[in-house]
Order: sequence, then structure tokens, then C-alpha cells
Amino acid sequence: MAQAFDASAQQALLTARAEEALALAKRMGADAAEVGASVDQGIGVSVRLGEVETVELSRDQGIAVTLYVGQRKGSASSTDASSASIQAAVEKALAIARYTGEDPAAGLADASLMASELPDLKVHYPWSLTTDEAIELALSCEQAGRDVEGISQSDGASLSSGEGVRVYANSHGFLGTQKAAVIHFHVC
Repeated sequence: MAQAFDASAQQALLTARAEEALALAKRMGADAAEVGASVDQGIGVSVRLGEVETVELSRDQGIAVTLYVGQRKGSASSTDASSASIQAAVEKALAIARYTGEDPAAGLADASLMASELPDLKVHYPWSLTTDEAIELALSCEQAGRDVEGISQSDGASLSSGEGVRVYANSHGFLGTQKAAVIHFHVC
């Protein structure tokens, strides 16, 4: 991957941003609020017949707020998790909530229904690959398929590897975070 990804630092940052959004929503008059934030980084490589076809590096982030004013709901999101963008998203969501119709089913679930213990799902096993390493692995996978007796052609092979962090928090005091990493190999 192009940049090092510090999942623990990202988790701390997104947690702080979610808490910031909740506090701002309360100060601005929301009766209830929920925030989801995420950041992901990865690499994808595809090869065909021993040649590199594509190399994609990605880094995505986002934060979404949903606010409730009584039984009215408004949502807004941003790909920028800065304080200024969070404030703008909260302001927009609040404006939307004030102009939408009442919905008796709108709102957060009762606080007593929220999870109180969040087990570690043990899905964060990052594997940092350089672009060259990812290409070499994809080429090796394709060659392994072509080395099987009777197979001479290939539709290619691909590898994708990524890492991410998710945070969800709401005004009932719930805060959940998860770090995860994935890697996929595919040979056709």
C-alpha cells in the first residue's frame, strides 16, 4: 500500500470525531443523534497472461450523522472528517429534520436494547503489501493456475488487500468500534 495505515490511530480519531458530532448535535438542539464513521485503505491488482492489467490504490473515509428532533429525522454525510465538515453536516441534518414530517417510527432504539458488551471479533490481521509485492503475488497465483495440466489460457488473477476502521455512536451513550482487514485472491 502507498501509505502506512495505523488502524489504532484511525480508530481513536474517528471515535473523537463521532463524539464531537454528538456533542455538537446536542448543543444545536437535536433530541437524539447517531453517527457512523469509517476509513478504509487498500490495494487491488489484476494480471492476465503474465502481464499487469490494473493497479488500484484506494483510501476512502466518511462520516454520516442522523439527527432527530422529536419524531423528525434528518441525515447528512461528508467524506471529510474535519471539525468544520462535521459542523456543516450536523447543521444540514438538523435543518432537514426540522422540515420533515413526523414519523412515529423514527428514532433510536431504546437504550436498554443496545449492546453492552462488544466482543473482539478478531478480524483485524493486516497484511501490508507494497505494490510490487501485490503484483508478484497476483502473477504467482495466475501462474499456479496455468501450471495445472491441461490449462494453457487464463482469464487472469486478481488480488485485493485492505484495512479499515468503523465507528458507530449515539446519544444514548453507545459507542462501538471495529478494526478489520481483508485479503482476496481470485484466479480465472
